[in-house]
Amino acid sequence: MKIRKLDHSALVVRDLAVARHFYQTILGLEEIPRPRTFTFGGCWFRGMGFELHLILAADTTAPPGFADPGPAATRGLAHHLAFEVDDLALVEAHLRTHGVIIVGGPLPRGDGPLQLYVNDPDGNLLEFFSWNVDPNLPAEERAAIPYSF
Repeated sequence: MKIRKLDHSALVVRDLAVARHFYQTILGLEEIPRPRTFTFGGCWFRGMGFELHLILAADTTAPPGFADPGPAATRGLAHHLAFEVDDLALVEAHLRTHGVIIVGGPLPRGDGPLQLYVNDPDGNLLEFFSWNVDPNLPAEERAAIPYSF
């Protein structure tokens, strides 16, 4: 078996208009047409080398958003999508201008990138990272955050 690439990710959202605004207007992704056979609510976006498909929660049995990761979100120890950006400081300022709350970071990963974490309007955890930082920047150990059953 040989996997060629990860082509797209799909997220279930509560409100398509709110999610569309977030991904298109705030994050700057290009909306693209969906197949005519897809009659359920949703929209598709394209970025550089990837697609993101949004599915309206009212039209599926899957719940919207990721489960609340608790404090693990501040360290990226949860389900998340990661987007590489050129300048993390500019992205952080842009997100804050649009009222997006930074839930973690910026923090060095330990091998060069600097990362920060936000939630989309449905609680999907998103990571933004850039490589153009000092690779010798001190990084804290990211220890396990145990789940309590």
